[in-house]
Amino acid sequence: MRKRLPRMRAAGFMTVAVLLAAAISTFLTSSEAFASTYDGPAELPRVFIHSQLANTPAPGQVLLVPAGGSFQAALNGAQCGDTIELQAGAAYVGNFTVPAKPCDNQHWIIVRTSALNASLPAEGVRVTPCYGGVASLPGRPAFPCPSPHRVLATLVNPFGGSGSGPLRLAPGANHYRFLGLEITRAIGTGGVASLVYVAQGGPVDNIVIDRSWLHGDTHEDTKNGVALRDTTYFSIVDSYFSDFHCTSLLGACTDANAIGGGNGNNPGGPYQIVDNFLEASGQSILFGGGGATTTPADIEIRHNHMFKPLLWKPGTPGFIGGISGYPYIVKNHFELKNAQRVLFEGNILENSWGGFSQTGSSILLMPLNQYSIKTNTNVCPACQVTDITIRYSTISHVGGGFQIATAVARGAAALAGARFSIHDITMDDISASKYTGGGGAFLLLNTWPSNVLHQVTINHVTAFPDPRVHILTIGDNPNNPKMSEIVITNNIFGTAQFPVWSALGSPDCAGKNVPVLTFNACFSGYAVSYNALIAMPSAYGSGSWPGGNYYPSSPAVVQFVNFNNGIGGNYQLLPSSPYQKAGSDGLDLGANIAAIAAATAGVY
Repeated sequence: MRKRLPRMRAAGFMTVAVLLAAAISTFLTSSEAFASTYDGPAELPRVFIHSQLANTPAPGQVLLVPAGGSFQAALNGAQCGDTIELQAGAAYVGNFTVPAKPCDNQHWIIVRTSALNASLPAEGVRVTPCYGGVASLPGRPAFPCPSPHRVLATLVNPFGGSGSGPLRLAPGANHYRFLGLEITRAIGTGGVASLVYVAQGGPVDNIVIDRSWLHGDTHEDTKNGVALRDTTYFSIVDSYFSDFHCTSLLGACTDANAIGGGNGNNPGGPYQIVDNFLEASGQSILFGGGGATTTPADIEIRHNHMFKPLLWKPGTPGFIGGISGYPYIVKNHFELKNAQRVLFEGNILENSWGGFSQTGSSILLMPLNQYSIKTNTNVCPACQVTDITIRYSTISHVGGGFQIATAVARGAAALAGARFSIHDITMDDISASKYTGGGGAFLLLNTWPSNVLHQVTINHVTAFPDPRVHILTIGDNPNNPKMSEIVITNNIFGTAQFPVWSALGSPDCAGKNVPVLTFNACFSGYAVSYNALIAMPSAYGSGSWPGGNYYPSSPAVVQFVNFNNGIGGNYQLLPSSPYQKAGSDGLDLGANIAAIAAATAGVY
């Protein structure tokens, strides 16, 4: 089930030159990626989960639970190595407890639909609602469905009132695979917290959710698909998550996510989240956001489509909101407040807008020491966001790109925010007006008086911020130490009216808003060079930037294959482009479009 890689010593201080050299890589398959040690300043995950069926053997009996039969009795009576088959197309209504049993890597319990394997997508291929009898979902990307048919077995939570279920993992539950299931909640029962969750603090280990459809209701609030709190060795693969949302003002919750974890007192991770459609109003994936004494680590997030239907956006024709009519609370696609050694690769992120507590940014990396009103204390001094690699992915139709920050909770800092490697990313259709956001590509913000944000590499990114706003928004109190080892190189950035701007107002290290003055005031040991800065305003031309950058007067000078006004274009460089092989590493400026295409092939 799992392969452990040797633990490596910490990297220590790296010079800018070493950071640059280490940040350059080509697309790697999963096994190759985990055989590596670092991507730029970020340590890659040390543990990789092997979750294929061949690695979860169940050599025992097959127990068929017919329609109307007792799924709970089957769970209670199953022996390690057995397979429980639920009648394809049948619904099993209740909250079911998955019990702890003395299973091992050679004796799993598989809970699956009775449908033949040939009736399901092949292993490694994502399931869709088509297999639950639904040909399409309004406002979502089309999925292949020549003939909708109900081959999934359905588990239904009949209760509301912010309760959880239908799958409750008992403390000590281990070695279960759930395959070919529709996991949902009843309509008309009010808010539901989590469809799959751990009871009484766990711990739980070795769980696989495979080719299953998890979903809430069109209008009622369902906060969470899978709650990973108190779990280790947990895989979610080839599955489809839809209708996870919290309604503003009158809703049953405030922060919906398809998959969430990073809280509690038990170790978390490794985790594998691969080849899923992930839809949630808050975050497709969230780690952190609550009290914790440990940090989940060794997290693989690859080949996922993270999506919010524009039908959830107020003012859109056909708008869909909560029962009250109020809109759902929208935040980010991917948010880390407590996580370590994360590989985020080959993902497609679409549609995020502001108007609530967030400003439409797609990715938020922010260690936060959470504050509890109940206990009047800070409850996560150990929270950290460290060793994060984000690569070979695309972001589109958003109010902003990345927010990278250290934040305080009631005056208290968390443990660390450091060692981020961001490369080979495209960001387009970023708009402050269309998506009610800040409109910038990157925010770099420190609010900690010590152990400030450091070792952030942004390399080979192609991004088109809203041309009326900023490429970079930067902030720090001048009395704090400077953010250190910030490397911004080999990128192509679109036009911005005010390219580098202050995040805090006054006092702020970035108060002068002139790029080179801001970098000198806010960063130490930094490199900002070999970037193509398109159509910079005359007030912020070459004399206001550090040396070694390029200043094409228009996208036409860059010579993209198809710029398309920065919306859905092909941003590979033509052979005649002056920015081919113009990087500090001898590679083309901007993202490696071919590598992104390879990494995201089949994600839609």
